[in-house]
Amino acid sequence: MTAWRRRGEWLELTPGKVLTGASDRNEATVQWLLQTLGMPEKLLRQLQANKGIEWRGDRLRLALFPVRPAGIKPVWRELDVLYEDDFCLVAHKPAGMNIHPDGRKDEMEQPTLDHAVAAYYQMQGEDAAVRHIHRLDQDTSGPVLYAKNDWAQLKLDEDMRHKRIARSYAAFVQGKVPADLKVIDLPIGKDRHHKQRRRVSLTGQHAVTRVRLGETYRNASLVHLELETGRTHQIRVHLSHLGHPLLGDSLYGGSTALIGRQALHGERLAFTHPFTGERIEIDDPWPDDLRQLGQKLSTIR
Repeated sequence: MTAWRRRGEWLELTPGKVLTGASDRNEATVQWLLQTLGMPEKLLRQLQANKGIEWRGDRLRLALFPVRPAGIKPVWRELDVLYEDDFCLVAHKPAGMNIHPDGRKDEMEQPTLDHAVAAYYQMQGEDAAVRHIHRLDQDTSGPVLYAKNDWAQLKLDEDMRHKRIARSYAAFVQGKVPADLKVIDLPIGKDRHHKQRRRVSLTGQHAVTRVRLGETYRNASLVHLELETGRTHQIRVHLSHLGHPLLGDSLYGGSTALIGRQALHGERLAFTHPFTGERIEIDDPWPDDLRQLGQKLSTIR
């Protein structure tokens, strides 16, 4: 990987003689940025229009970190940062917190994860827009990926569209899930009888969930799940449809006797770093309520 470092709003690279020795350095630079570094063409055009590409001796400078407004009011709340560099941030979202405002709650009393990330950026002296790449339901805990600049957002959004960002979940569900249940491939659509619910529907959107059975208990199971698609309430709808609603998920028929929220946690997030190309894997430990739920289920005979 080409050596690089950040200096304020600029990213500095030392590509070496492959560019400094080129007969047409400007054209060689464009091709190197596109083909070797994988710069999005849209960003290249923006940088060219705004004089965001320049040479200082043997250093190539890219204006990748311009000052940007957060786009949301900073509201302080303790933030568990699982991964961070100049391009990306991964933050743990606790159960009960929305990722972004929905207009229904007092933002100061119930700040979202975006509010907390904005406050974190502010405290770090980071003048970056708050841009989440994917979402989790309010009562699902787990890691959420943020892009800290245009390069990261363009690359990560593309990876989401092409299903190259892997998300793995753990869930406690009702009943004993059969060991041979490996894939749930059922389309999901809106439930016309209930505004908040989704349901399996032949006219719905394609939805695939991969299932791996973990522990089994007297009247419940632990399953590990991977999403190939990201439909609203996908895991909850798929498992409920098969007769295994998530414990605590009253919206889809789950019992709330042992836990007061859907027993679903994003335990791992894997993505390709938008600049280095390195595969990044982030584990997010189970929160206390799910660990306690597992212990309770183990004692029920």
